Amino acid sequence: MKWITRSHVHVDRVACPWLIKRFVDSQAEFLFVPAGQIAERAEKEGAIPFDAPGVELGHKDGKCSFDAIIEKYALKDKALLRLAKIINCADTHRMDEDSIAAGFEAIAVGYSIRFPDDEENLRRQFEVYDSLYAWCRLDVAKHG
Repeated sequence: MKWITRSHVHVDRVACPWLIKRFVDSQAEFLFVPAGQIAERAEKEGAIPFDAPGVELGHKDGKCSFDAIIEKYALKDKALLRLAKIINCADTHRMDEDSIAAGFEAIAVGYSIRFPDDEENLRRQFEVYDSLYAWCRLDVAKHG
């Protein structure tokens, strides 16, 4: 399936493709376009829009797009839910609510500077998300 979002990826627009590839659609293809082109291109390409204004899989009521995907696809993995808290706090600028969020935001900014091409950024950052998810699994095992 094709998925579409805004170009110039950052925390949520990297986290969502990682989540989709790892837990929803292993064959996912991602399209990155300017915000004003999402609706038109989504219809033309038959793509599912995410992390864009007004879409189902977007920000709502203090939740980020990562949260929306978890809810839509009824993902219950406790480590994934721990990761969602980190992503949400980093993406919605509530760094004080999770001790890891600020560091994760800094990493995302660094990757955006080093790898401005969205596809390359995803390829490189997926390893970071895999590692953070592994840590979340350990954290959940230790603390419940």
